[in-house]
Amino acid sequence: MHDAKREAGLCVSDLELQLDGRVLLSNINFTLSARGITVLMGPNGAGKSLLLRVLHGLIPATRGEVDWSGEPISTDLTRRQSLVFQAPVLLRRSVAANLDFVLRARGQFDREKRNHALAQVGLLELARHPARALSGGEKQRLALARALVTAPEALLLDEPTANLDPAAVDAIENTVRQTAAEGAKVVFVTHDIGQARRLAEDVLFLHRGELLEHQSSEEFFAKPSSAAARSYLEGKITL
Repeated sequence: MHDAKREAGLCVSDLELQLDGRVLLSNINFTLSARGITVLMGPNGAGKSLLLRVLHGLIPATRGEVDWSGEPISTDLTRRQSLVFQAPVLLRRSVAANLDFVLRARGQFDREKRNHALAQVGLLELARHPARALSGGEKQRLALARALVTAPEALLLDEPTANLDPAAVDAIENTVRQTAAEGAKVVFVTHDIGQARRLAEDVLFLHRGELLEHQSSEEFFAKPSSAAARSYLEGKITL
């Protein structure tokens, strides 16, 4: 029964978000498969980070519905997901202790599980190292390990490789691919067109709070249907 429900994926219907009297997301409709990597793209201010937070239940939609695997957003559902922000917030304790905190909070403490997650992102040798003394790329890999340690059904990533060196970017992309290959759904926000080409199976393109395109990666990069997406892919300023 559980596997059958997961096949339903993510369904967003007539979603709208208003904050302080401003409409920031409007008329958002799409359906995603339960597995694989979806890349969310668009110019600055398009609403990508806001949409990710609505999908995770951090911000309630003003109108519309968000259903994951046939279930509306709830505390129980969001506990089966993980969200990684662009700027990771780490606890003032060791690398290992950052994961232990999450596992204990879920009643799932397991050293082998923690060590596996750290090994997955190449940080096992730094397990006793202070988390806040890590480099930028290492901090983001730790945030990813912390997100993965509970084996989430969905992994939401908000520009996790922004401003990182190529080695860190490569390590994170490899972990994302592995996570998707193991059966999780990944929704990945990025401005990096090359990264989107490397990772995406399908692409959501937002502009001014509206979803202009949802296509397979091959179709989107070969022939985007909207003028805004074409300009964006050509590197032009998209207003």
